[in-house]
Amino acid sequence: MDFAFSQEQEMLRSSARTLLAKTSPSSVVRKVMETEDAYDPELWKKLAEQGWTALGIPEEYGGFGSFLDLVVVLEETGRVLLPGPFFETMGMAVPALLEAGTEAQKKEVLGAIAAGQARATLAVTEPSGRWDAEGVTLAAQRSGDGWTLTGTKLFVPGAGVADYMIVAARTRGAGEDGITLFLVKGRPAGMTVRALATLDMTHKWYEVKFENVQLGADALMGEPDKGWTPLRRSLDWATAGICAEMVGGAQKVLEDSVEYAKTRQQFGKPIGIYQAVSHKLADMLLEVESSKSVTYYAAWTVDADAPDRALACSIAKAYTSDAYRHATASGIQVHGGIGFTWEHDMHLYFKRAKASEVTLGDATFHRELVAEALDL
Repeated sequence: MDFAFSQEQEMLRSSARTLLAKTSPSSVVRKVMETEDAYDPELWKKLAEQGWTALGIPEEYGGFGSFLDLVVVLEETGRVLLPGPFFETMGMAVPALLEAGTEAQKKEVLGAIAAGQARATLAVTEPSGRWDAEGVTLAAQRSGDGWTLTGTKLFVPGAGVADYMIVAARTRGAGEDGITLFLVKGRPAGMTVRALATLDMTHKWYEVKFENVQLGADALMGEPDKGWTPLRRSLDWATAGICAEMVGGAQKVLEDSVEYAKTRQQFGKPIGIYQAVSHKLADMLLEVESSKSVTYYAAWTVDADAPDRALACSIAKAYTSDAYRHATASGIQVHGGIGFTWEHDMHLYFKRAKASEVTLGDATFHRELVAEALDL
């Protein structure tokens, strides 16, 4: 069995790593994360020029490549802590559009994203912080030929620079019944966006309030009350994608920690020869390699629409969330005092790990989904 990426995908990885090393070194990441929205239009333009904003989008909408190609790039963006709404757009909004969007919506929005002319995000969570159907309570009611949205979405990534927002709302019932998806363009009257103070500054998170926001009939995505199934499928895409980001970050932390252990001297010897350090690094390697295995398999199940895609993605998220957090915590310990300083990048990876851990559901949430698959 061949579990390797194709030659073309390895070439894509190599070119992505080279470009990101030039366009997103630590100095640039730190500069961009201090801006209001952690977004640099020039950096976004460079990503679009490489065709990355078209990856995984069908050719009829201006895209090319597959979801696995996007996963390769996401792993490399995670490696450098790429700031801005790339994952929100490509890993969250694009799958939701593919799963639930009307033909007109796909042509308009996916075409603009592929061309690098638009950014988008997905608004699911609310003050409860839940990623399941029960957490969706924002109300949507029919209003003439259109709809009215009232409620609050919380922890919406990239909302400050999103040209489009896909919003999960409740139109009736409870649980998975009665969830409807809407495409919100720009900032209609009654919609307010407020930045939140969060741990990870390389991504910005927002509170989005809807106060009797009027939407036209063309905002409806798919069938009314039937939005959970396509949303759940799009969350599989997103989960596999964020796992790829986490794998890239964990790999970089491991490499930097090993290099430091080889060069940092104490008592005239590199600290890597001491068992307390070498075994910690060995454990990091085991978890990083295992994370790659579960993540790559999850990405394949999504790309192939395999029957076990939801289970595979939950397994990957549960394991990789823990592994990335462990890797960054261990990396700080290996670096000692310098690893705790603002000047060192290790704390940025730790903060990204903590933010990624809770995005799309933490390890406990996904373990519960795995347990349900075991009929427990």
